[in-house]
Amino acid sequence: MKKEIHPDSYRMVAFKDMSDGTVFLTKSTIQTKETEVVEGVEYPVVKLEISSSSHPFYTGKMKLVDTAGRVDKFMNRYQKHMDSRKK
Repeated sequence: MKKEIHPDSYRMVAFKDMSDGTVFLTKSTIQTKETEVVEGVEYPVVKLEISSSSHPFYTGKMKLVDTAGRVDKFMNRYQKHMDSRKK
């Protein structure tokens, strides 16, 4: 690794999946204003819309739940095409 180009301010940060509430702890340099208590310790928190705990590829579920409704909008728009493919 090259010297003096990597940040020195790594700290433990909680990443929270907002769709199912799962929290992951890892080291990061990201700056946040919000905090959350995990197992009695307060950590800075980063809120995620989707993570490996809720992503369909990792969970095996075909239905993707998202807050913006983008998947439902896509499925409604291309429903005829999807139905003709199934036949």
